[in-house]
Amino acid sequence: MEAKDSIKGLKVADGAVLVYRLFDVADAVDLARAEALAASPTSRVKIDRALSASAIEFPRPPLHLALGARELDLPAGKTAATAAAHVFDYGVVSIRYTIPIAPGTPLAALVPLSEWLLAATNTALDGMARADADEVGRALGPALERPHRWEGHETYQVFSVRSFEGEAVRASDLLEWGPIPALLLGETSRTPISASERHDVLSHHFSYLETDLAVVHWNSAFVLEPSGVDDIFDLLEFATAHLLELRYYDDLLDRELHRLYDELEEGGNLVGHVLTRKFRRLQRQTAALLLELSEMIERLENAVKIVGDFYLARLYQSAVKRFRLAAWQETVLRKQKLLAEVNDLTGAAADTSRSELLEVVIILLILWEVVAALR
Repeated sequence: MEAKDSIKGLKVADGAVLVYRLFDVADAVDLARAEALAASPTSRVKIDRALSASAIEFPRPPLHLALGARELDLPAGKTAATAAAHVFDYGVVSIRYTIPIAPGTPLAALVPLSEWLLAATNTALDGMARADADEVGRALGPALERPHRWEGHETYQVFSVRSFEGEAVRASDLLEWGPIPALLLGETSRTPISASERHDVLSHHFSYLETDLAVVHWNSAFVLEPSGVDDIFDLLEFATAHLLELRYYDDLLDRELHRLYDELEEGGNLVGHVLTRKFRRLQRQTAALLLELSEMIERLENAVKIVGDFYLARLYQSAVKRFRLAAWQETVLRKQKLLAEVNDLTGAAADTSRSELLEVVIILLILWEVVAALR
């Protein structure tokens, strides 16, 4: 009972809330050129740091940029935060706001903040993050390949604790009696969370030592890491960026398929289709998109490797499973296959149209020769 009461009254000694907002701003980013632009004395954004996790190997490491101090309008009032941007080579910009947790704050007192962050009506915070992402895009403009503005975005938040007040806390005790399910769900109801829901939230938890803990949920995570290493944060951010990119291409494929269907259904006579090269134009556009999709899938599959750290590998695979990345990728691949089939049908229609037109021309020439001979 004493341990239970101690866990329920836990107060944070050193911690922060990491709030992520991720946006797709371009088809690709030339990171070498972006780094040169950020290193310029006149740059509006500055290089923050290199990737710190030695166990994580990025063939094309994301560019880390410092954006300076920000003031967030939170439920508790105006709160100081530090902003940073992480730019991925496949066109994703991740904006991260680090909000320090005041020493002595009870862990349970963070649940209302979690509820507010998980709400879908945080237009002010989302708007600030969008403005920061747009600023990064303008500063790195020459390094962006086919920049665009997609209205979708991804959100994630990590409740990071380095230490609690008093003695070191065991991960097993924190899982059993701590307010982690309510914190990750943003559940402020006085009615206790059901046993099945608690089990689902806590099912993806990991500990390397007895005094560290990581619990990964769909839209938030809790990390107790006394060492202060950022490996877990980098992996969770990357998995979220992966999800955003798949969502972007899923939406793009939907729009392209609808546009292709509409153009094919517009009708028009045979000669018009051939002479205006409509089918050939559609084929070129579709082939370019299919090539872009193949390149995107290859980049995502080879974007991160975990070297010699099975703990981080298991945690990352758990995040992949939790975010349902396999299901999203399967959806994108299915629509890619459908687009390829439509492209083949378009090519077949173009060949048929040309053949039919050629037959008409031949028939007209034969008739002309017959009429000329008779005359």
